[in-house]
Amino acid sequence: MAACAVKPQRELTAAFFRIFHLQVSYSISLGLAALKKYLYPSLLLVFGLLAVAIYVFKKPAPRMPGLKERHSDLSVGKEWLNTKAAIQDLLARLRTDPNDQKSRLLLAQAYMQEARVTGDHPYYDGAAMQLVEEVLKAEPENFEALCCKASLSLTQHHFAQGLGLAQKAQKLNPRSGFVYGLLTDANVEMGHYDEAIRMADKMNQVRPDLAAYARVSYLREIHGDVPGAIEAMDYAVKAGVIGLEQTEWTRVALGHLYEVSGDTARARNNFLMAIAARPGYAYALAGLGRMAAAKKDYATAIKNYQQARAMVQDYAFTDELTDLYRLNGQPVEAEKMARESIAMLAGAAKEADENEQMGHYADRELAYAYLKTNELDKALEHAKIEYERRPDNIDVNETMAWVLYKRGDYAGAHKYMQVARRTGSKNPVLLCRAGLIMTKVGKDAEGQRLIENSLKTAPYLNPEVEAEGKALLASR
Repeated sequence: MAACAVKPQRELTAAFFRIFHLQVSYSISLGLAALKKYLYPSLLLVFGLLAVAIYVFKKPAPRMPGLKERHSDLSVGKEWLNTKAAIQDLLARLRTDPNDQKSRLLLAQAYMQEARVTGDHPYYDGAAMQLVEEVLKAEPENFEALCCKASLSLTQHHFAQGLGLAQKAQKLNPRSGFVYGLLTDANVEMGHYDEAIRMADKMNQVRPDLAAYARVSYLREIHGDVPGAIEAMDYAVKAGVIGLEQTEWTRVALGHLYEVSGDTARARNNFLMAIAARPGYAYALAGLGRMAAAKKDYATAIKNYQQARAMVQDYAFTDELTDLYRLNGQPVEAEKMARESIAMLAGAAKEADENEQMGHYADRELAYAYLKTNELDKALEHAKIEYERRPDNIDVNETMAWVLYKRGDYAGAHKYMQVARRTGSKNPVLLCRAGLIMTKVGKDAEGQRLIENSLKTAPYLNPEVEAEGKALLASR
């Protein structure tokens, strides 16, 4: 029985005995003849009131979230057997001792990892948050629990909340590399890039490992140093254990950096290595899909994305299938995927609006999704919502710029694009969009140069932008 339920029940029981004592004394004074007439109904009433009070005051313990079965390739192999055994053991410990906060926190962390592996963030992130909140209720300054809550907030795109939680955790333990990783991520998402660099440096001073090198890589990429980003991500891959989800995610990220630099051969090799180390890995399958699309083999690209989508719940696969179906001359399937993407994102956004802590903020993604269905008013609405949350983030400013460009507001688009480019990123999609916008505000020479460089590097990364860029160059 939970401690919070014990006190009310004890008080009610004591009250019952006090009432019972008074009732019996009163009945004796009336005489034995009145006993049946007055005592029995009174006792029944008292027992009834006591039962109702116990029902009202006794709050059932929260239901312990369980583990879902995996499917397809995710359910094959020793890793799943080990994961399942470990989680079942933690659940058994908590059934034996509901106050075992260490096991509760380990279970939350296991569910957070399961969310990464399966893509089922709505279930597992919610389950992890429930467990973390229970730990923090018992131990408000539990450092690991605060870090877990910060990480969950970032995963759900509650970036400001995640930053606040990470800052609180850092005050409790300023020597943790993990907390500096959280602070790096949160500051990047909020657009505080100088502070993000400072936090990443601290992380590498405390504990240089896969996670630390990966963050250095991302910051270098943001600031236009793609060779340096590749170098750091290569360190990250080599620091990991082959086959683990974290390692192969990092290997796929390395492959994507090669894509951004235009080296499709090395990109493909990294995706293939990730598949070999972790069969059926969804993000590597998607990478191979992009490699097929680069060769205009859209049927193979669609097949790869369908396999990835069957493995992991990620709206990005559905979104990219929209483009691939259009390129492959399948407009009905493309429209179906576009509407499915919007439904997935809108459901998450609605949950986020109704729940301060959980529910994936997806307004930036929704803005792009609505552009694909030519719902420009809705695209602008969601772009603005995201901008209000993160006005300094370069990706959010790029989204605002592109939505305004699509609406014909070229001066407004140029204003936001200048902010989006302030870190010097050389992302080919960003540069092509910037070039298209420049040609609309009288900066033809610079705009054409950006478009040409982008199309030489990695035109297939965004088919819509590629088509607009090629059409503009052809008209000049």
